[in-house]
Amino acid sequence: MTDTAQHDEEGPTAPPLDERRIAAQRTARRTLSRAGFTRSIRERLAHLQEAAGQVYDLDGPPDVYGNRVVESLEERVAGLLGTEAAAFFPTGTMAQQVALRCWAGRTGDTAVALHPLAHPEVHERGALTAVSGLRTVHPTREPRLPTAEEVRDFPEPFGTLMLELPLRDAGFVLPTWEELTEVVEAARERDAVVHFDGARLWESTTHFGRPLDRIAGLADSVYVSFYKSLDGLGGAALAGPRTLTEEAKTWRHRYGGLLFQQFPTALSALVGLERELPRLPSYVAGARMVAAALREGFAEAGTAWARVHPQEPHTHQFQVWLPYEPEVLVEAAVRQAEETGTLLFGGVWSRGGPGLSFTEVSVRAAGLEWTADDVRAAVGAFAGRLAELSSRP
Repeated sequence: MTDTAQHDEEGPTAPPLDERRIAAQRTARRTLSRAGFTRSIRERLAHLQEAAGQVYDLDGPPDVYGNRVVESLEERVAGLLGTEAAAFFPTGTMAQQVALRCWAGRTGDTAVALHPLAHPEVHERGALTAVSGLRTVHPTREPRLPTAEEVRDFPEPFGTLMLELPLRDAGFVLPTWEELTEVVEAARERDAVVHFDGARLWESTTHFGRPLDRIAGLADSVYVSFYKSLDGLGGAALAGPRTLTEEAKTWRHRYGGLLFQQFPTALSALVGLERELPRLPSYVAGARMVAAALREGFAEAGTAWARVHPQEPHTHQFQVWLPYEPEVLVEAAVRQAEETGTLLFGGVWSRGGPGLSFTEVSVRAAGLEWTADDVRAAVGAFAGRLAELSSRP
């Protein structure tokens, strides 16, 4: 059966489109990002076995209820972020739930000011209210972090200001350093504490032009993730004053987060800090090159409307918007990968309006092998498949 016949085939023997997309992520010879979670279990275990011995003594005993390697990871994170201590959590959702309820208990105010596109509002099924009894308010609805003026002039009281850095669902956007320091100061003027949702804080140093400890030092507490940018198996940490992290560990136990053994996840986090963290600035530089080449490629291809947001990415991730339905865009991307071995857009496409869709683009180590000419050529091939699909009745 030819590739064309397979694409045109309908019926139960044709693989669902999302299955083909996932298969393309694993088999494409060239891609901008080859994240660990797309690999097989065997590959992930082999990678961890090869790398873990370089960051921790594997002949020692494993952790039991959060000691040993977990404590080593907590100390490493606290050192990187310049905080007194850190507490390991199995998930970032739990870490932030605990952080925000601890601050609510200390300030006496259950209101949390955050962006309506922040992770707790969009991706956690209302957990801040349903589980922790907190109430959220929104200083702004613009697709960016709030300004100092918006925080200062907000008419409702709040005890905690939570800033997601970067704000993923707005396009992985960050404020300037000056804007960030001003908004933190505005919160302090209101006697509010400041918590950073730093799931992707690791890669923000290039944009801010400051080291991690300087950035984290603006906040009263910071959450970081170990799998989003560092390619770990999972896990998160809450960093801040020791009194806060000790209280957080009590709530971690109450929330069911004190697991018997977590050494595979903790080891993968240590590997990520050792290997991926130093590479992130190069990924950001690569993303900026790719973004510029994508804009040029779509212009050369005559695509009627195409946007890269932000035009110059703030991190190694950004959005691409195109005037097609999601299914057409996924089909074009998957078909290009199946026919040429090049996967330009491996992520999910989401509807952003009538006939308009967007996807998130990440640039990791695999993307550093691309030149601007490679990107422009791939865009041309992708646009050609879009035109072919769009011309069909």
